[in-house]
Amino acid sequence: MTELVHLEVADQIATITLDSDHNRNALSKQLVSELVEHLTTADADPQTRAILIRSAGRVFCSGADMAEAAAGGMAEGAATVVALQRQIAAAASPVVVELAGPVRAGGLGIVGAADIVLAAQSVTFQLTEVRLGLAAASISVSLLPRLTSRAAADLFLTARQFDAAEAVTAGLVTRAVADAELAGEISRVLMDLAQGYPQGLRESKKILNHDLLARIDALGDDLAVKSAELFGSDEAREAMTAFLHRSK
Repeated sequence: MTELVHLEVADQIATITLDSDHNRNALSKQLVSELVEHLTTADADPQTRAILIRSAGRVFCSGADMAEAAAGGMAEGAATVVALQRQIAAAASPVVVELAGPVRAGGLGIVGAADIVLAAQSVTFQLTEVRLGLAAASISVSLLPRLTSRAAADLFLTARQFDAAEAVTAGLVTRAVADAELAGEISRVLMDLAQGYPQGLRESKKILNHDLLARIDALGDDLAVKSAELFGSDEAREAMTAFLHRSK
């Protein structure tokens, strides 16, 4: 089986690369499983000062794997997405997300859970769930603490596309930079993080993410159940089937 997520460690930085171009880095069982495994390995390494999550292809993440979702229940998948967000937020090392391509639906859960998010100005975002008879339930555990309440209502309900500048204003992204400057900005942030002592980074993350982790622990299970119920509904199955036919 071809690996869909890669881990490289160099100069105290663990780089995790999503590389499932055939489905635009959709959150398939295999991709999420490998992402969780590599996050665990990276965070257990005492030499790691920061973890970078990036993509190899044109798209950072297209959200749920529609083929898998349409074929069966999403109970396990929804619970795994909640657990993934918790793992990112609870990691001892800061998690940085590099966005050089579009992010859709469930992929925004990775963005919401991360500590620092840098995006190229050309990147677009979209919470498409309502157009598929769904709701952004599982990923709301990390998104709602990041977004302003007005921005959340707008973006969750309209499902409209928005750009990196608006993502910064809404609280989702740390900084948006010119596309040609993204790699340099990522390097500067990682260099700064590499100068931190492990205890300082770890304890600072605990303070910063205390409320986020409490929210995930309090609401995550119920939101995963709600997400699975919606994916299994007749309305959502009809919408997902239509989506898959349009994508062919």
